[in-house]
Amino acid sequence: MSQATQRERTVAFEELGPAEEGTTSDEVVIALSPGFGEMTTETLSGVSHAEILREVMAGLEEEGVSIRVIRTYDTVDLGRMGLISSNLSGSGISIAIQARGTTLIHQEDLLQLDNLELFPQGPLLVPETFRAIGQNAARYAKGQSPEPVTVENDPMTRPKFQAMAAIWHIKETKRLDEDRGQVEFEVTFS
Repeated sequence: MSQATQRERTVAFEELGPAEEGTTSDEVVIALSPGFGEMTTETLSGVSHAEILREVMAGLEEEGVSIRVIRTYDTVDLGRMGLISSNLSGSGISIAIQARGTTLIHQEDLLQLDNLELFPQGPLLVPETFRAIGQNAARYAKGQSPEPVTVENDPMTRPKFQAMAAIWHIKETKRLDEDRGQVEFEVTFS
């Protein structure tokens, strides 16, 4: 077990209220799916949600941007999560992360199915990748054009995890609550 994994074993979320539109031009919003850290505490491949969130936040912090964390209770669709959260972000840049690990970086003026960077093979993402995702999102927020984050590609990943991903999708869909919409959270690690 890595030192980071030992440090970041759990994450706690304190609800702050409905997510509002950001006003800070250097802000990046991290949008979590309804089941992230609640339905399960790790991705399909066993990476801790606490470690993922800590690494993404560390990447953003290293680039000197401000961070807000929200949960989208009204959708589990990654593209929609990205669109919603980028529209709430003061910089127009957001990172959306599903419980299974699938992630993207979105920009407010893009269509729902467009994105700056997409990481569809969540089971292949390692903590270092999540830190790089945070760094790139911060660079986009600062108006830079970073090189895309490099990720492994394994054609066998989809067949290996497809059934479990479908089950998780069904479980997350049961957590939807359109009345709650998007909620902002304070995050603490232990």
